[in-house]
Amino acid sequence: MKILMIEDNKSVSEMMGMFFKKEQWDAHFAYDGNEAIDMFKATPHDWDMITLDLNLPGKDGMTVSFEIRQISQTVPIIMLTARDSESDQVLGLEMGADDYVTKPFSPITLIARIKALYRRAQMNTIGDNTQQNGDQAEDFDVETNNFKLSSSTREAYLDDKLIPDLTPKEFDLLKTLAQKPKQVFSREQLLQLVWDYEFHGDERTVDAHIKKLRQKIEKVGPQVIQTVWGVGYKFDDSKAGD
Repeated sequence: MKILMIEDNKSVSEMMGMFFKKEQWDAHFAYDGNEAIDMFKATPHDWDMITLDLNLPGKDGMTVSFEIRQISQTVPIIMLTARDSESDQVLGLEMGADDYVTKPFSPITLIARIKALYRRAQMNTIGDNTQQNGDQAEDFDVETNNFKLSSSTREAYLDDKLIPDLTPKEFDLLKTLAQKPKQVFSREQLLQLVWDYEFHGDERTVDAHIKKLRQKIEKVGPQVIQTVWGVGYKFDDSKAGD
């Protein structure tokens, strides 16, 4: 794995560099936002993973994440932040981050989260290539009277209207829920199924993605992701199309 760590604290970078070396990853470091953008732009297709500090000199992490996403929609980004409020987490996801880890963090936890996100990204790439190289993929993985979802195009429609600007993680989350309508998934289950986290996941990651996903769904139709209080979330499109 070739990883770019964007972190202005050199002590943190040096510490993580030792862990990356132990994993035999090809690690590179940028210490401010401008340097990070320049490094990524130079070889945008070479990077397998980015960890991105929120507080950076030059350009802050939100801006860096947004600019990276203008170049690549697929490179996995984990945002590192000392801020622990939902608004910052949601804003980071809006700017293109796939996940976040709150400082101070355990290096072992960050390594586990990187591995999980990388595995998920690889699985998506393999699936996309299989569909492109196959004779013909099914048009829709999920199809009801009101909702359709296609893994081959990474698109979802509610009442025949395209749900706009779904990030890879939002699409995976929607697909997981929609494949089993009305089944309730706990946050722990969604972390394992969508993020591949079993022991190190943060349930707020699920809540932040659900919040953004709902906002996009509501642009085209009624809400199909329901909260089951005290348990988790479920997909129910029975009220759509009314």
